[in-house]
Formats: sequence, C-alpha cells, structure tokens
Amino acid sequence: MILKNKVTNVTGAGSGIRRATALRLAAEGANVIFNYSQSE
Repeated sequence: MILKNKVTNVTGAGSGIRRATALRLAAEGANVIFNYSQSE
C-alpha cells in the first residue's frame, strides 16, 4: 500500500482487528488517528 501523507481514522482501535488495522496502516506510512472508549 502507498499511504505516505495520508490520514486515516480508525474507531475502536483499542483491541482486536481494528487495533491490528491501525498498526498496519501506520506501518504502511499513514498518519493514524484512533480512538477507544472502554465500556463500563
């Protein structure tokens, strides 16, 4: 993937496949914005 200078937003990136996705996007050069909200 060519993601240099691209910005991505991954919601729910605290665990699981979304976390893996955020890490992979970052590894490919994207600037990653992520959030995670723990449920009570």
